[in-house]
Amino acid sequence: MWYTLLKFLHVLAAVVAVGTNVTYGIWIVRGSRDPKVLPFALRGVKLIDDRLSNPAYGLLLVTGVLMVLVGGIPLSTSWLIVALALYVAVLLLGVLGYTPALKRQIRALESDGPQSAEYKAAAHRGMVLGPVLGVIVVVIIFLMVVKPTFW
Repeated sequence: MWYTLLKFLHVLAAVVAVGTNVTYGIWIVRGSRDPKVLPFALRGVKLIDDRLSNPAYGLLLVTGVLMVLVGGIPLSTSWLIVALALYVAVLLLGVLGYTPALKRQIRALESDGPQSAEYKAAAHRGMVLGPVLGVIVVVIIFLMVVKPTFW
């Protein structure tokens, strides 16, 4: 029963985390079409990232670890090791790359406008990191669902 409840919370957290992340590109592209709404769009992405996505990714880790413990899954399981390593990569890229780029993008937009070099550099970094993070997350989802054996 506990395992099933944890699994439900884990899947729900994944839906929230990944689902909200998928919307970022739409928010930013739509905002970029109208400089008047761009600040709102970027601040909206930041709010969703801080208040929904990142907490959901934290809940994913907690529920995932608890599922491993409750379900008796060995920590030496190959798909689990790879998935956890990729999770750490997503965490580091998000915390050290995407979030600071988004903050710089908002700050540059508010101080220098969307045509400034600083804004364009931060926007470019976000446009590169977003899809990279998305691909890694999709690989993690694949590993969680398929559970392939690597060794």
